[in-house]
Amino acid sequence: MSDSSDNTTHFGFETVREAEKAGRVQGVFNSVASKYDIMNDVMSVGIHRVWKDAMMDWLAPRPGQRLLDVAGGTGDISFRFLKRAGHGHSTVLDLTRPMLEEGRKRAEAEQMAGSLDWVTGDAMKLPFKDNTFDVYTISFGIRNVTRPQEALNEAYRVLRPGGRLMVLEFSQLPNDGLQKLYDLYSFNVIPRMGQMIAGDYDSYQYLVESIRNFPDQETFLGMVKQAGFENAKYRNLSLGIACLHSGWKI
Repeated sequence: MSDSSDNTTHFGFETVREAEKAGRVQGVFNSVASKYDIMNDVMSVGIHRVWKDAMMDWLAPRPGQRLLDVAGGTGDISFRFLKRAGHGHSTVLDLTRPMLEEGRKRAEAEQMAGSLDWVTGDAMKLPFKDNTFDVYTISFGIRNVTRPQEALNEAYRVLRPGGRLMVLEFSQLPNDGLQKLYDLYSFNVIPRMGQMIAGDYDSYQYLVESIRNFPDQETFLGMVKQAGFENAKYRNLSLGIACLHSGWKI
């Protein structure tokens, strides 16, 4: 078996050693943390809010559930989850401490402080026991994980039997012509807007490249099933610009 330090992966369109990727991703999100919520608005033209609401509609949070929100950053999903559930608990986990610090500054974090934990950690090696959570979410984060399959395997491990996985991620449009138009917008407009809004061209360029490199809907569905999830399905959002994948630990 080869030393994992010799294995390579994608960092945007660049090929890097696996051991390097986490640090470089942290660098991106350290750079954009204070502008992260604005960044989501820029990259999705504000539609990310509608997608997150669609995620909650399909998830249908119930009172008393325990959520693990991985790559939870500034807490967007956790806040929505707790509001929908009425009462419950969410653990927000992120690799990047400045992202969590930005989340804790938000008004919702203060209002829900008794129902929230903020934890720095790695999606591929979660610091939790088996069968701990009712729901696992990861929103626009799994494409930044060095080995997404390991993150899905970990999701399965920490979920209780009957637990639910929900992944929201940018994806691929099923129509080649539309995909070309979308790519034209992504590669030409988003990095320039990143430069204007956050003074950071390179981080936005990486984020656009990371979207293009991410597996398409069917391929990722196969990865969800490989992790052990059953009744696995997906729903395209905005023609496939984003996609929701769902699975159950039976």
